[in-house]
Amino acid sequence: MMDNQIVNFVYTIAVIASFWQSCNCLSSPYGKTTKNVATQVLQGAGAAAVDMNQYNLPLDRIEKEWSANFVQKMGDNEGGVFLGAKNEDGEAIFVDNVVVKFARKGGGLGIGLAELAGGRDDGLGITVVTDLVPGGAAEDSDLLPGDSITKVSVLRMTRVTTVGNKNVLEEKEDLYTVQTECLSYDATVDAIGSLPPPVTDQFQDFVQLNLKRLRRRPKVTIKLRYPPDQNEPDTTIEMFAGENLRQGMLVRGVKLNDPLAQRFDTKSEGNCGAGGLCRTCSISVLRGDDLLNPQRVAEQQMLENTPKWRLACKAIVGYGMKEGDMTIQVNPRQW
Repeated sequence: MMDNQIVNFVYTIAVIASFWQSCNCLSSPYGKTTKNVATQVLQGAGAAAVDMNQYNLPLDRIEKEWSANFVQKMGDNEGGVFLGAKNEDGEAIFVDNVVVKFARKGGGLGIGLAELAGGRDDGLGITVVTDLVPGGAAEDSDLLPGDSITKVSVLRMTRVTTVGNKNVLEEKEDLYTVQTECLSYDATVDAIGSLPPPVTDQFQDFVQLNLKRLRRRPKVTIKLRYPPDQNEPDTTIEMFAGENLRQGMLVRGVKLNDPLAQRFDTKSEGNCGAGGLCRTCSISVLRGDDLLNPQRVAEQQMLENTPKWRLACKAIVGYGMKEGDMTIQVNPRQW
């Protein structure tokens, strides 16, 4: 990576509850100042129930994987340039959205930046975080090397309102925002520098950084056991968090069509097309049921006499963005 270039345009943080609440549209927080929205990418996996940082890529991989892509909006003559992952090594990588908040401190963010790609006349490029300056505004935030800042916002609040013997901040007054996604180093610095300077004797400012962070997709290893009469050897497959179990198994060549299934539809053969009625995709979970999404009421009622069973068409693997191992029996009525 290029030598660190320190951005002196930023801000530090004192936590104020009203500011956090005003930005509380994101998923559960990890750490003191960060909220993850990984499920925007892997929606089937539900809200993250684990520390997503365990899936972060090493820095040398991050430098190779970032890419800038022009995206055309459907039904629109306009598009934009957005960060993405190259996935050159075949490993499933996704771009997670992370929000970091802290109070403004002096005139600088205290963030080291480096340009991975740039040198264009239009100011486009890829700029990433390299380090945090000791004593700087962002020192205690959850920024990580390799993150790319896509938006910087400053929330300005009135500093002094006396209530009894206490100074209380009023409601927010102004919000200043600049977009920094896919900008070169110089263009990023210019954008941040265009934000209004702090006025510490009148206002208290807070900073919100919208980041993009590269992570690998969580995997679940599934051991499949077949009924003895099928003469199929046990096998193991890997699936990614957020995949539908039935669809993922079919794509990987696993047959799910139990002719002995107790059906809840009007057909006598075939399947219901993942409608959750024919039960031909039923599986028995011997280990790792905590890696699946909770059953809905209809599935619970249908399988109430076989508590270890699930309808594969209604099961999501790696729910909560979790990794782990599972063992399941295919066509459980044939055992």
